Amino acid sequence: MITNDAVVLGLLMLVLAGIFYTASLPGFKRFYTLIPPLLLCYFIPGLLNSLGFINGATSQLYPVVSKYFLPACLVLFTIGMDWKSLARLGPKALVAMLAGTAGIMIGGPLALWIVGTISPQTVAGQGADAVWRGLATIAGSWIGGGANQTALREVFHPSDELFSQMVAVDVLIAELWMAALIYGAGVASRMDGLLGADSSPIQEVKTHLESDQMANERTPKLAEYIFMAAAGFGATGIAHGLAGLITPYLSENYPALEKYSLTSSFFWVISIATFIGIALSVTPVRRLEYYGASRLGSVFLYILIATIGMQMDLGAVASNPGLFAIGLIWILIHGLILVLVCKWLKIPFFFLAVGSQANVGGSASASVVAAAFHPSLAPVGVLLAILGYAIGTYGGYLTALMMQWISQP
Repeated sequence: MITNDAVVLGLLMLVLAGIFYTASLPGFKRFYTLIPPLLLCYFIPGLLNSLGFINGATSQLYPVVSKYFLPACLVLFTIGMDWKSLARLGPKALVAMLAGTAGIMIGGPLALWIVGTISPQTVAGQGADAVWRGLATIAGSWIGGGANQTALREVFHPSDELFSQMVAVDVLIAELWMAALIYGAGVASRMDGLLGADSSPIQEVKTHLESDQMANERTPKLAEYIFMAAAGFGATGIAHGLAGLITPYLSENYPALEKYSLTSSFFWVISIATFIGIALSVTPVRRLEYYGASRLGSVFLYILIATIGMQMDLGAVASNPGLFAIGLIWILIHGLILVLVCKWLKIPFFFLAVGSQANVGGSASASVVAAAFHPSLAPVGVLLAILGYAIGTYGGYLTALMMQWISQP
């Protein structure tokens, strides 16, 4: 067993590099169509842990990465919020995105209630093994992304075994849903006909995004990397400092707030860091996105994903298959609400698909779905996903409270 964290970190980085390298090779295209790269970023470290090569339970990598890299990651994602471009997408794009968010927030508690009524043992569990705690991490992932998922893991503290199961439900259900959306992109005109929507405004958005990308994209130099690091880790420092003042005050004066996790230091760290990122997005600091702020945030995110994976016990994944029923019902409720809203408001299928994936999948997969309609539309997915990152922790937190209430005897 490797116990030196420096060696473990090097091994994890080699695993990530191997996944990204092979994913870029034509010969592996079929393989990665069946097995998404993100799934491997979780499960190869989990396999190393399960086979005894490394020990995620004793390693200090995850505590360090979640404490410093996670808040910085959220800041780097949210400083790229382009409010003007979001406005140009029109209200229908935002309505589809927010309808998807509402679908996740409604679908999680409803799915938990349905499965709990049919199979109470599936949702049984107390303390760290309470199923709602694990589902809270899926809510964060499906509204925002991996960073929000980790944030809610730190807030609600599901057991490692339960979290391993939830990662499997999260990734597999989300990838199945993305495949359905990409299929829909191939028959978009037929889908628009069913929705009664006019897709001509999308062409205008595409033209604007093409010109904006060509005019503003920059090659980062050393100074820009320093500025990005300063924004991410500077905001992280401020967040930790303020959380260190807020948490003791609330614990001492308002102990009843503990049941809502408002006395959790990490909750305040993540909330404050996200707020700082949103605030910076309306300042000149937002221009760091043109130098790759969100790409640097993605590097931090994948390191975080690998350290999460190394704590998995893969043998626990199949121990409660009923959890997949919750995930499937959950995503179907999300899809049904989206279809009803888009049919009612005559919103094009493009916005339905990208708005859904911006919730469920995040910036990478949302851009993939957008690009399935046209490559130049990929930034639309990123823009909506950034909005998801901004509200993911908050929406997931509220969803978790509703699921906690449903789970109470």
